Amino acid sequence: MTAVIDTSAPPEYHRMTADEVLLLLGGDPRTGLSAEDANALLARTGPNSLPAAARTGLPVRLLRQVHNPLIYVLLAAGAITAVLGEYVDSSVIFGVVIVNAAIGLIQESKAEAELAGLRSMVRTDARVIRGGQERTVPSETLVPGDLVKLEAGDKVPADLRLTHAVGLRVDESALTGESEPVEKHVDPLPEALPVADRRNMAYSGTLLTSGSGTGVVCATGAATQLGEIHRLIGAAHTLTTPLTAKLAGFSRLLTFGILGLAAVTFAVGLLRGHDAVAMFTAAIALAVGAIPEGLPAAVTVTLAIGVARMARRRAVIRHLPTVETLGSTTVICTDKTGTLTENQMTVQAIWTPAARYAVTGTGYAPEGTVRDDTGTVAATDRDRALHWTLLTGVLCNDASLTGRDGVWSVAGDPTEGAMLTAAAKAGLDTDTVRTRWPRAAALPFSSERQFMATAHRGLDSTVIVLVKGAVERLLERCSLQMDADGTTRPLDHRAAAAAAADLAARGLRVLATAMRPNCAEPQEIEHLDELALGDGLVFTGLQAMLDPPRAAAATAVAACRSAGIAVKMITGDHAATATAIARQVGLLETGDARVVLTGTELAAVPDGELAEVAHRNGVFARVSPEQKLRLVAALQERGHVVAMTGDGVNDAPALRQAGIGVAMGASGTDVAKEAADMVLTDDDFATVEAAVEEGRGVFDNLTKFITWTLPTNLGEGLVILAAIMFGAALPILPSQILWINMTTAVALGLMLAFEPKEPGIMTRPPRKPGQPLFTGALILRTALVSVLLVAGAWWLFNWELANGADIAQARTAAVNVFVTVQAFYLFSCRSLTQSAWRIGMFTNPWIIVGIAVQAAGQLAITYTPAMNAVFDTAPIGADVWLRILAIAAATSLIVSVEKGLRTRAGSAA
Repeated sequence: MTAVIDTSAPPEYHRMTADEVLLLLGGDPRTGLSAEDANALLARTGPNSLPAAARTGLPVRLLRQVHNPLIYVLLAAGAITAVLGEYVDSSVIFGVVIVNAAIGLIQESKAEAELAGLRSMVRTDARVIRGGQERTVPSETLVPGDLVKLEAGDKVPADLRLTHAVGLRVDESALTGESEPVEKHVDPLPEALPVADRRNMAYSGTLLTSGSGTGVVCATGAATQLGEIHRLIGAAHTLTTPLTAKLAGFSRLLTFGILGLAAVTFAVGLLRGHDAVAMFTAAIALAVGAIPEGLPAAVTVTLAIGVARMARRRAVIRHLPTVETLGSTTVICTDKTGTLTENQMTVQAIWTPAARYAVTGTGYAPEGTVRDDTGTVAATDRDRALHWTLLTGVLCNDASLTGRDGVWSVAGDPTEGAMLTAAAKAGLDTDTVRTRWPRAAALPFSSERQFMATAHRGLDSTVIVLVKGAVERLLERCSLQMDADGTTRPLDHRAAAAAAADLAARGLRVLATAMRPNCAEPQEIEHLDELALGDGLVFTGLQAMLDPPRAAAATAVAACRSAGIAVKMITGDHAATATAIARQVGLLETGDARVVLTGTELAAVPDGELAEVAHRNGVFARVSPEQKLRLVAALQERGHVVAMTGDGVNDAPALRQAGIGVAMGASGTDVAKEAADMVLTDDDFATVEAAVEEGRGVFDNLTKFITWTLPTNLGEGLVILAAIMFGAALPILPSQILWINMTTAVALGLMLAFEPKEPGIMTRPPRKPGQPLFTGALILRTALVSVLLVAGAWWLFNWELANGADIAQARTAAVNVFVTVQAFYLFSCRSLTQSAWRIGMFTNPWIIVGIAVQAAGQLAITYTPAMNAVFDTAPIGADVWLRILAIAAATSLIVSVEKGLRTRAGSAA
């Protein structure tokens, strides 16, 4: 039978019966497709794999790295210095361009791996029925209509409409954000259901935790839900970061300013009757002086140091500008499962007819205690109901726990793993208990009965039946309850139901446990079914569990808020669970006017209103990957710099769209990691807050470098302009300008990259996204220091000439004025608001090292004959050095007074 597939509009398979789907796709419920039909369909539909992204050629990728105004300025500077014959300096400038391009190329190559990571998720083998025979085939060869067999531990190889399911539970957290495995069935469902609620479907890339089943392939490759996420990743735009955007604008402004100043110099010289060639050379010298050749290197080094600092705080950076972007973040959109929470179900409370207990510790590690209301560690021999509640959690259980190097994980259902851990915390050893009570029969969990039952024959031939499941279903089968001493009495149905409701109101998932002790007839357990189980069970207690918040999550959320950063939860989990976690970590408070919006409610919000809705509300539940993407884009539309955290495949498109995508390193999928800009090695939301702090420090240090370097560049240009306007000789030559720019940038300016973070960095609001890098305060500071530099250098140059020095000595004095003033000014730039004395003169020892290196260089250029010949310098006397130091000290004093006045006025350069 050949399948008839309408590819124009995929049917809603979940609303059809299994037979209707099989009929539509041409499959057979017993024999599956024939090999011939499967091969023919494969030729039509293509392989069951995600399409590879088109790879951009190397020449285009290289050109992309230099497509930046600042790089254009550097290329011009390199060409100009080459024309001037300064081949060494020209090589250095071009070397900076090449290094920056290489770094960008490497980072881009890493980013291209994200779609490859997504494609690898569906590369597996599948067990199919073809021609009536079960066979194992590569998942790439599956086609619509194939019948696929599933068992616990399998990865679903394609989108399936289930035709048979026995206790089938699927972990869909990577796709939908659902924290608990989803129970599956085969019944048709209503049409208007989100993917997370389609319980008769199994989706490509998800994992079976228990049970078995069969499904008919209804979508492969790009047509799967995983393929839709692949499309969304491709459609998501990688936005320009705040740093690159500000540097681009700053570079354009700087380019126009330099060209304008050079043109003015050329025009003034011509008007004064100077030779055109000489004036063109002077204009080039001015341009060379005004170009901050060291800025790209400073940006790269400062970001690299930020990367190293973040790595020490367990945040691995994949793209350098990410470091600064975090410092400009105004909104953090965080996933719930695995980000704010442990992504490990944990029993938090136990209730028995005799007492209530709190369970300490989180995750699957058997570390913690079970304590009663008085804080006393519980003893199972004092409360037999507690003993049997925990024992049922161990024996009526198909999961197992494994620990390696202190890391514990569960094989099987996370809920059952949590019950094993709770029993271990109370002192019950799983292996010992299961040896003492070997299983004789089992009634698996199903959606119809909503419980699981197991029968056990003890070593003393005692036979017991244990049951765990939904509270309402077990209570209706119980007539007795167990007291602390192990005796039974009539069930207090109202008390048990009230206790369950109270625990559920706290956002906990509640399971009830019951038993039938001392079964008289061993044959009763040979064919365990609902009829044999009967209704006369003994209720023993309740276990309530939750994927708990991380220990530092609430503190981190509070720290972000104090820093002026809004935190929003966007999860695919249920609204009740999201609400409970949001309250525990401080995203929702009692009396909060904000509501938890669901994906269904978001779908009804018009695009024009979505930005306001996203800005106003803080918790979004049951959202799809596309809705996550819409929310991030809506916040960006409102002007926010958005950081998005996540760990699942469903988070990848939003991670790509966000200003900075943050993936979980331990529990995250490869797709999420490759789509992200930063990976947290400890999966802790608190690390995001630490990274924000480091990012702010990086932006501060970059601003300090720019505040330090611009006055020198502008001053060099202005001193040449002054010489042209007054018809005087140039106080500094182009080769000397290049010496000043390149050596001071490395020896002095780069030392600001090691500056420690200033106190209170996380108590101030984030920088406004629209705030330019070149602020009014920075313009005034640059103008002030430039004028002081020009005045000092011009005065000393002419003073030396008037007092008998030759022009080489006068120029040497002017060169040393520029460098010495920069060294003094460097201390002022260590903080934009506080004095160097207040922050500590020696809190950054690299400043002292840099000044020492620069001093050695200045002595060399001043007194060594070889450098005198290259740079047209000459030795100067001690009295000249005293005048140089006096100019530098006076400049530093004036800048300190200006900084103090500006700080008191409430602004900083």
